[in-house]
Amino acid sequence: MQFTINRDALLKPLQMVSGAIERRHTLPILSNVLLEVTEAGLSLTGTDLEVELVATTDAITVQSPGRITVPAKKLLDICRSLPEGSDIRVQLQGDNCILTCGKTKFTLSTLSASEYPNLESWQGEVDIQLNRMQLRKLLDDTAFSMANQDVRYYLNGLLFEVDNGAVKAVATDGHRLALSSLELPGFTAQQKQIIIPRKGVLEVMRLLASDDQLVTLSLGQNHIRLTDSNYVFSSKLIDGRFPDYRRVLPRNSTKLVTAHRSVLKDACTRASILSNEKYRGVRFTLSNGELQVVANNPEHEQAEEIIEVEYQGDSLEIGFNVGYLLDVLNTLATDLVVLHLNDANSSALVEGVGNVGASYVVMPMRL
Repeated sequence: MQFTINRDALLKPLQMVSGAIERRHTLPILSNVLLEVTEAGLSLTGTDLEVELVATTDAITVQSPGRITVPAKKLLDICRSLPEGSDIRVQLQGDNCILTCGKTKFTLSTLSASEYPNLESWQGEVDIQLNRMQLRKLLDDTAFSMANQDVRYYLNGLLFEVDNGAVKAVATDGHRLALSSLELPGFTAQQKQIIIPRKGVLEVMRLLASDDQLVTLSLGQNHIRLTDSNYVFSSKLIDGRFPDYRRVLPRNSTKLVTAHRSVLKDACTRASILSNEKYRGVRFTLSNGELQVVANNPEHEQAEEIIEVEYQGDSLEIGFNVGYLLDVLNTLATDLVVLHLNDANSSALVEGVGNVGASYVVMPMRL
């Protein structure tokens, strides 16, 4: 195997696949990146057995094809250290991979490509075509609500649902829930639900650009695949049953509160300074035309702020985890938000005025 490639042309796909590679793994070959050279170009593969990322580039000069694995982090650090715009010559000599750039030479150890694990081949049951911006919005709207290392393993990921010409993303950690839906005109497919693991979701968010170029999502029985113009990302799915999110969404709310998002966010941010560090509780007290935000802590310190809101009705006192509220307010980009409330023991539904498709549920706290 021997080829020549520009440093910048190698660095970009190498950075892509490095996100899928675990640095500390019991199998040494999983710390390596697989390099495959053909007449068509170079493909780089990284995997941790749960997710797999294959990136390609055709900006190379091939002297002889071949395939080998080399330490991913060392190769990435070498590429970063070389001058921009320089050319790198890569060749296999025995059990070593030799990288030459000008008068600089590196010798890397290798492991056989035949030992490199690949996710098994599978067929997608549902193919969805949408643009990068649409997919990014679905994930940006919801990913922050995923659980992290919860014993309820099915919460450590994101529900992706296809139903009646729409795709939905749902995430919950048991204390709050985020839902984002996207209508796809002309799209018809069988109803399907899958749970994408947390690492897979974060990896896709890292890779996705924010433009209108089309990508394809293939949903299988045990895998999901994202095909973009210069990479293919695959992930195993979580085998479990996601809670019925429809039962969690509050309905027929009796109290509607409309507030300026930035004003409410700033009030919550200030109150959080003196909230209990462990429970992060704040108390909302509603009365006609105003909302009082109060936080206390065990040191008997208190923060209090009153803001103007659109509300007419009976007074209400309800507690929330301020961190959960701030996550929602930071995610929404609208000028106005609406809080749908019932009583002190019922969940709140938060939506942005004009933000179609995104809804958030926050459980109340007893203070």
